[in-house]
Amino acid sequence: MNKTPNQKWNEEILKYRKKCQRILNLSSSIRYVGLVNEYGRTLTGIVKPGTSILLKPESARNEFFLVSVLFNIRNKIDITIGKMDYAIFKHAKVTLVVFQSNEGIYYISLGKGITSDGIAKIISKIKKVI
Repeated sequence: MNKTPNQKWNEEILKYRKKCQRILNLSSSIRYVGLVNEYGRTLTGIVKPGTSILLKPESARNEFFLVSVLFNIRNKIDITIGKMDYAIFKHAKVTLVVFQSNEGIYYISLGKGITSDGIAKIISKIKKVI
């Protein structure tokens, strides 16, 4: 029996969600893991239970769109300087680590108390999952 496009899409989203859950489980410092498409639309996202949400829905949409634009523009110079492995955005309340893959852009929020060594260890673990 052939699957409908909707069934195929739902299976893909479930696969992405499982991968996000695996990333979330890598460290207690990870607050949120999401996958957004090239237009900044959320495909799936998981907030760690008990975590306070810092962004309102509209602000989150704007943030994801901004990150997707950044990566799309950077892709145009990949030939010259090489593909971007990841980006780190350090804020007062959270540290964001963003990866680009064939699936989309993984957006990971880490707690504010994490050290540079802790970030490096988490990045190494995430790269194995992605």
